[in-house]
Amino acid sequence: MQYFSLIFLAVIVEGIITYIKEFFVKGRFQWQLLISILIGVFVAVAYGVDIFALVGLNSFIPYLGSVLTGILISRGSNYIFDLVKSIATAQEKAT
Repeated sequence: MQYFSLIFLAVIVEGIITYIKEFFVKGRFQWQLLISILIGVFVAVAYGVDIFALVGLNSFIPYLGSVLTGILISRGSNYIFDLVKSIATAQEKAT
């Protein structure tokens, strides 16, 4: 596995874990966050968007890439913009 792939996966996992930790704020469940994730996953699966496939990482589990991409999409445009910028920087350094 290339170094870029490892860095990419680490950034994705960290982002998703950080996002999921936000489900409870001051002991209260944030239902808006759950709805955001569901909408993001629905849109990504419906349109077949898979950021992992775009960078050459294909999963053996159908729809896993789209589901994870939907979670990332649900974080919003700022997060996606920063993620794309980080990916481009990492790709430049890896080559």
